[in-house]
Amino acid sequence: MTSPRLNPATTDAVAVWASAQVTALGVDTWPTYGGPAWRALVANDPRKAAAIFEAAEQWRRHRAEADELDRLLTDDPEEWWRRIVADADAEARRIAPALAKRPTVAEVRARARRQAPRPVTATAGWPPVAVPGRPGWHRRLVDGRQVDVPTARTKMERTA
Repeated sequence: MTSPRLNPATTDAVAVWASAQVTALGVDTWPTYGGPAWRALVANDPRKAAAIFEAAEQWRRHRAEADELDRLLTDDPEEWWRRIVADADAEARRIAPALAKRPTVAEVRARARRQAPRPVTATAGWPPVAVPGRPGWHRRLVDGRQVDVPTARTKMERTA
C-alpha cells in the first residue's frame, strides 16, 4: 500500500485536482496500480480509483518531464545536458573522496614491479604446478619435499 505522493506546495492545477479527487475518496493508502493487490480489489473499491489517480498523475508528470527535455534538446542543448547528467554528477561528487584514496592503475603496476615473484610451491591435495621457464616440467609435493619432475606423456602421445 502506498500513501499520497502529491506535493502540497504545488501550484499545478491538475495535481491539485487529482489530490482533491483522492481526498474525496476518503482513503489514506492503496495498492500500486496494476499490481496483484490492486487486481484483487472489487471494481467499486475507492482504493482502486485512488491508485488509478496516482498512476495517471505519475504518468502525466513523467510525460511533462520528457516533453520538457525534448524541448530543451532543441532549444537549449547545454541546459538539456546539465539536467541529463545531474544525477551522475551528484553521484560522482559523492564517491570522489573514496576514489581519490584508491591507487591508480599506474601505482598498482609500479608496486607489482617492485615485488619479488613468489616461488612456485606445490601443495598437498592439489595438482602439480607447472614450473615457469621449464616447459614440460611440474613441481610436485613428494614426501614433504618440492620435486620437479617431467610431465607424463599425455594419452594421445602414448597411443601415437
